[in-house]
Amino acid sequence: WLEEGDVAQNRSDAGKEPPPATKVGLAIFLAVAGCLFSLLAAAFFMRGDAPDWQMPPIPGVLWLNTLLLAGSSVALQLALVAARRADVERVKTALLVGAATAGLFLIGQIWAWRELLELRFFASSNAANAFFYLLTGAHALHLIGGLVALARTTDRVRGAGRVTRELTTSVELCAIYWHFLLFVWLLMFAMLIGWADGFGVICRRLLS
Repeated sequence: WLEEGDVAQNRSDAGKEPPPATKVGLAIFLAVAGCLFSLLAAAFFMRGDAPDWQMPPIPGVLWLNTLLLAGSSVALQLALVAARRADVERVKTALLVGAATAGLFLIGQIWAWRELLELRFFASSNAANAFFYLLTGAHALHLIGGLVALARTTDRVRGAGRVTRELTTSVELCAIYWHFLLFVWLLMFAMLIGWADGFGVICRRLLS
């Protein structure tokens, strides 16, 4: 969704250009990803009503990971602001900071999985354990995909002498995706630490 293009060649009657195909593609992708995580959340709450449900201890590093992902999202937003101001140097810096903090987030996730495995909380031993690895793993895969797109955008910015409209759109798409990932992670983290139990009760009543 980083390749630039128009949905249609003609302008609308209102005189506005149609949204770029990249934005439309990202919107469709986010809708599909949102449905996926919604289904996982629904399954999490439904399965959590079983008597054998026992959540594993939450590694403390997840709190740090949350701050890192929030910082990464802020960095991408700052990159977008700098792109709109045509400040190419600040765009480069903000993109690199965003990528670095996102990479540290992934390292922190691996560390959290390692802690649980050392404590012998395996996915096969309990359904709650399996959901922990499934939710965090699905989110990590989406973040890795985002890092690939972010690397492409960063490479294009580094090779450009000025910020063009196409580059600004690419930075904007990365920022939107990062905000989506942060939003999903905050909801997932609230589920894992038990802050969303009340919402889970409502979901179970609606789905039962």
